[in-house]
Amino acid sequence: MQRVIGSILIITATTGAGYMYGVELKAYLEKMLYLRYVISLIKGEMEYSRAPLAEIFQTVGARVREPWAAWLKTTAREMDRREESAFARIWNRCIDRCLKEAGLKSEHSILVKELGTFLGQVDGDTMDHSLQMYLNRMDLEIEKLREGLASKRRIGNCLGVMGGIFLVVVLL
Repeated sequence: MQRVIGSILIITATTGAGYMYGVELKAYLEKMLYLRYVISLIKGEMEYSRAPLAEIFQTVGARVREPWAAWLKTTAREMDRREESAFARIWNRCIDRCLKEAGLKSEHSILVKELGTFLGQVDGDTMDHSLQMYLNRMDLEIEKLREGLASKRRIGNCLGVMGGIFLVVVLL
């Protein structure tokens, strides 16, 4: 009887681990979608108000959730201090400090850092075009994540069940 209960518990635990893997993948996709939303808010605010970047970051930072709000507000404060002349350095440093807790993968963190080069441009039309191209690139990254999501979730669930069955067979 104990072996049957133990076997059921092992299979349940490994199945749960596979399911949680799928939940984490879906949560990461939602993070990327929200990041795209934040960047589109920045783009919209730039087109609408033509205000300085620090003011735009404060405005958008007040409308989004954490950790994105803290990141934008910190970037605005750093820009107001004017300790460094290059916007890209301020942008990259604030990303490294504030977006660690967001848990972005390295390639997506680099993608966000590239946005700093587009935002630092002086010409408004060039910046608008560059931001639109950047949003299109983010859409492609999100689409890649979305395409792989279903198959990775299915594989995670199958590996969880199969791993549990394998452990039960080995332990019995």
